[in-house]
Amino acid sequence: MLLLLADLLSNYISGFAVFQYLTLRGILGVLTALTLSVLFGPMMIRKLQQYQIGQAVRDDGPQTHLSKAGTPTMGGALILVSIGISTLLWGDLSNKYVWIVLLVTLVFGAVGWVDDYRKVVEKNPRGLPARWKYLWQSVGGIGAAVALYLTASGPAETQLIVPFFKNIAIDMGLFFIVFTYFVIVGSSNAVNLTDGLDGLAIMPTVLVAGALAIFCYVSGHVKFADYLQIPYIAGSGELIVFCGAMVGAGLGFLWFNTYPAQVFMGDVGALALGAALGVVAVIVRQELVLVIMGGVFVMETVSVILQVGSFKLTGRRIFRMAPLHHHFELKGWPEPRVIVRFWIVTVILVLVGLATLKIR
Repeated sequence: MLLLLADLLSNYISGFAVFQYLTLRGILGVLTALTLSVLFGPMMIRKLQQYQIGQAVRDDGPQTHLSKAGTPTMGGALILVSIGISTLLWGDLSNKYVWIVLLVTLVFGAVGWVDDYRKVVEKNPRGLPARWKYLWQSVGGIGAAVALYLTASGPAETQLIVPFFKNIAIDMGLFFIVFTYFVIVGSSNAVNLTDGLDGLAIMPTVLVAGALAIFCYVSGHVKFADYLQIPYIAGSGELIVFCGAMVGAGLGFLWFNTYPAQVFMGDVGALALGAALGVVAVIVRQELVLVIMGGVFVMETVSVILQVGSFKLTGRRIFRMAPLHHHFELKGWPEPRVIVRFWIVTVILVLVGLATLKIR
């Protein structure tokens, strides 16, 4: 919205033309979302406490978590509102990718909101039944995949790019829709599984979103894309505003979510943010790089799959408890140690992911 206003004003005052620069609007996206999160965070926490929207804690989990019972949850709604407002203010609303990522984030956020509402307000421990949760996640994932496939303007937009190899690009054809569905839904659930400790999920999300902002910028710049030998995706650079908003909103939320947390994001935040990372990675054709940078999310998900599979097949558990962060807690690691070490791992993996831009 403000970009359109700046365009109009630039006809009279040339200085407003500066808002055409993606880097400036990306920074403004960060600052706007951060400001909104920090300013309205205390009010949100008070409202959640007033309506007694508190976290339920499993009795079979780490005993240190019992003190978390009643901590306000569903705070991820503030993250999504901050992202939405910031993107709408500073993004180019004629860009199809902006609307696709916003709609995917909204759909997955709505699924998470219903799940949280049933758990913490209606006191239904099952929340939204799994079949309905995956149905609506599938609707969002397949809808985004079909939209991207039908609006693709060239083969590069539907090819699978293999990192570290400059000449390997696999044409996926219609399989692109299936692949994109699994990336978006898988990423959504992976972030959700990671969201089990104070600040554990949100900081890796911020780091990966920041790295994806760089991929968006260079993929949407024809000269940089050619120099780095990555696919040029016209219009993808505009997603730097959305990714910047994710960074700002995430950091603002971390102000209240850091140990000991004053508020949890809940499924409304985790499912939506994971899906957002997935769809952005698909747009810039960096799905495999997302697997690298989001290695913490991958490890958490794999730990659950291995734990469930092992128990069903052999009756034995591989980990003391899954997801993986609970295993380390039960080994005696203090919660802050688990959190910070997972953050450090994410920093390393994000740097490896960024290295794929040059090492080919």
